[in-house]
Amino acid sequence: MKTPAPAIGIDFGTSNSAVAWTTGRELACMVPLEGSATTIPTAVFFNTEDRSTHFGRDAIALYLAGTEGRLMRSLKSLLGSSLMQDQTEIGHQRVSFEDIIALFLSELAARTRRQLGVEPARVVIGRPVHFVDDDAERDRQAEDTLRRAAQSAGLGEIGFQYEPIAAAFDYERRVSHESLVLVVDIGGGTSDFTVVRLGPERLAKADRSSDVLATTGVHIGGTDFDQRLSIECVMPHFGFRHIGSQGREVPSRTFFDLSSWHLINWLYAPKAVRQVQELRVNYLDTRLHDRLMNVLQDRQGHRIASEVEEAKIRTSMTNDDAAIDLSFAEAELSAALTARDMSARLAALLDNVVSCARECVTQGGATGDTLDAIYLTGGSSALSPFQSALRHAFPGTKIIEGDLFGGVAAGLAYAA
Repeated sequence: MKTPAPAIGIDFGTSNSAVAWTTGRELACMVPLEGSATTIPTAVFFNTEDRSTHFGRDAIALYLAGTEGRLMRSLKSLLGSSLMQDQTEIGHQRVSFEDIIALFLSELAARTRRQLGVEPARVVIGRPVHFVDDDAERDRQAEDTLRRAAQSAGLGEIGFQYEPIAAAFDYERRVSHESLVLVVDIGGGTSDFTVVRLGPERLAKADRSSDVLATTGVHIGGTDFDQRLSIECVMPHFGFRHIGSQGREVPSRTFFDLSSWHLINWLYAPKAVRQVQELRVNYLDTRLHDRLMNVLQDRQGHRIASEVEEAKIRTSMTNDDAAIDLSFAEAELSAALTARDMSARLAALLDNVVSCARECVTQGGATGDTLDAIYLTGGSSALSPFQSALRHAFPGTKIIEGDLFGGVAAGLAYAA
């Protein structure tokens, strides 16, 4: 009997992406995308030295090694924004951001085909509950843009599923009895929630719409946490909140752009560098300005973002202080991140995320007492201050940490 062509699910993430497949007869399997790794950073590097294009860890490594070129990250964050149809210069050519997303999806599809040896029968791509908060038209435009990019990538007709619902379908394979679950998906760009009824008897239902009691989402995720930590802990070393000779703070926009993965590249343009150079008159301590110019002229902005992200992870995992290396801006320069600092700096953002979770439970007609479990997926759901805030909001409710990087992709494969 001929084996049916697999269905695949694509979790196109702000920070990392993953692909899973199933023929419907077995549990979903993750596709190795970079060596044995089943996740790949959502990153594209255009090498201007030899005009080659690189993806994932390879892209980031080349950039950090000093290879001349353009690194693009957090592309998903642009969906629904006014920048989406803009063009950017890469190797003396103008390329739209939609085309860059299509290029990344095309590479995901090619690697998947090589691993599976066949064309997929069906493809479902995950999407956040809201690409854009409180703007239905821009949200629709974001999904349309992602659909066009996927079709340009050769994925054919594709379907979409909310990412937290996909995670719920994956978790359901491990549920032994009917349960009412709050699924929490904290990714790089969004935080999404669903209250859903799960159970072995429900798996065979073709229409699961009545089992999904509520979905909510907010456009806050891991990159927002990184930005806040960078602004508060790192950017003062370059002049953020520095009071100049005229008694005014140095204009802050540069520091916010330098702390945002998808905006860093704009600061390397000659016009932007000149504008930052002109800020020198606003500095009383010009050493801070020297550091900032070193970062822009040597194109080290993404290194700062990477160092902050790694420090956040180390501090979350160990509850110890972490040093953020800034020696590329000035010899022996570093910043410190403590667990207490991280909790304090992120408190306002985490309050908004947890409020969105509470709203989902309320909309679903549930309470913390009636939930059987809270299921976590998405890399940023492992952040210790977030888990502490969630436990405080839902005391006594069992919290289960799922497959943080593969659960959504697996659930999307089941949906496909």
